[in-house]
Amino acid sequence: MSERIRNARKARGWSQERLIKEIQQRAASKALAVASKSSLKVYVSEWENGRRSVSSPYKEILRAVLGMTDDELFPESAPRRAAVDGYDELVERLESAQTVGKTVVETLNSQTELLRTVDRQMGAAQLVDQMGAHIKTLNEALTFAVLPQDRRPIAEALAGASSLAAWQALDVGAIERAWRHYELAKTSAREAEQPKFLVHAMGEQAYVLADSGKPEVALQLVQEAVRQAEGRVSPRLMAWLLAAEAEFQALNGDVAACHERLAQADGVMPTDDLLRDPDMPSIFLTSDHLTRWRGNSLALLGDDQAVTDLYGVLESMDPTFTRAEAGVRSNLAHAHLVRKEYAEAMTQLQKARLLANRTGSVRHRRRIDQLNGLL
Repeated sequence: MSERIRNARKARGWSQERLIKEIQQRAASKALAVASKSSLKVYVSEWENGRRSVSSPYKEILRAVLGMTDDELFPESAPRRAAVDGYDELVERLESAQTVGKTVVETLNSQTELLRTVDRQMGAAQLVDQMGAHIKTLNEALTFAVLPQDRRPIAEALAGASSLAAWQALDVGAIERAWRHYELAKTSAREAEQPKFLVHAMGEQAYVLADSGKPEVALQLVQEAVRQAEGRVSPRLMAWLLAAEAEFQALNGDVAACHERLAQADGVMPTDDLLRDPDMPSIFLTSDHLTRWRGNSLALLGDDQAVTDLYGVLESMDPTFTRAEAGVRSNLAHAHLVRKEYAEAMTQLQKARLLANRTGSVRHRRRIDQLNGLL
C-alpha cells in the first residue's frame, strides 16, 4: 500500500505538501472532518512508509484526489464481492434484473452522459467512485438479465460507460484498469450487437498500447477497427477512426500513410455543423477537431504545418474542453521544438502543465515532462 500511494502522488508531480493541501480541500468541499495540517503531515509520511493504515474518511478522500480505486491504492483492504448464497438470493437478483426496462436504461445512459460532461470539464480523478459504482450497477443488471431482448440494451449502455471509464483510467495513469474496462466494453458491444461501440473501444484501446510503448501493435489494432467499421458505422465515427489511424501511422513514422488517412478522414467527415455524432454520443468531432488531429500527427512527423494548424485550433476550440486544450498545447510545444523555437515551446508547455494540473491528468503530465526534457 505504501508504495502505491507514493507512486500515485509522484505520478501527478505532487509533493507531500501538495497532497496534504488536496486532502484538506477535498475534505472541506465534502464537509468531512480531518486532522490538522501538522497531523496530516505525519499521516501522509506514515502511509507512504507503511507505518499507518488508511482509515475512513481518508480512503474516500485519497480515491478522489488521486483518481484511483481501492484495488489500486489499498489492495489488502479492498472488500471482497459477496457471493450469491442460495436459490432465494439468485431468484431475487434475477427478478430485479427483469425490472431494468427501457426507462431505467435511459436513466443509466443519462448518468453516463453527466459523468462524461464532468470529466471533460474537470478531469477524471474526482469521478473514480461515481464511475466505479455506475459500472457496477450496469454490470450487475447485465449479469442477472436472462433473455437476449433484456440483455442487449443493458449491454449497449455498459459498452458506452465502460469505454468512458477506461479513458478516465488511462488519463489518471491506471493502465491495467483502463485495459480491463476496454475489454468489458468490447465484450458488451458484441453482446449488444453494436459494431459502433466495438470499433470505438478498439480505437481508444490502441492508445493504451501506444502509451505502453507498443505503437506497432496499437496501429494494428486501430487498423482492424477501421476494417470492421467499413460500411457499418456513421461517417463521423469513420472519420474518427481514420484520424486515429493517421496518428498511429505518424507515431510509427509512415509519412505517406499518415497523410493518406488524414485525407480519407477529411473525405468522409460530414459537412454539418454538429459537435457530436447523433448515432454515437461519445464521439465529439468537427472539422476543427480534425484539424487538431492533423496538427498532432504532423507534429509527430516534424512537419512545419503543425504549428499553423494547432494555433488555428486554439483560436476556435471550446474552452470547456480543458483536457483537450492541454493536449493541443503539448502538441504545439512539440511542433515548436522541431523548429528549434525553444522559447515558444516553453510557453506552451507551461500553459499545458497548468491545464493538466487542473484536470489531474497524469497522462498529459507524463507527455509534458517528456517534452520538457528535450528543452
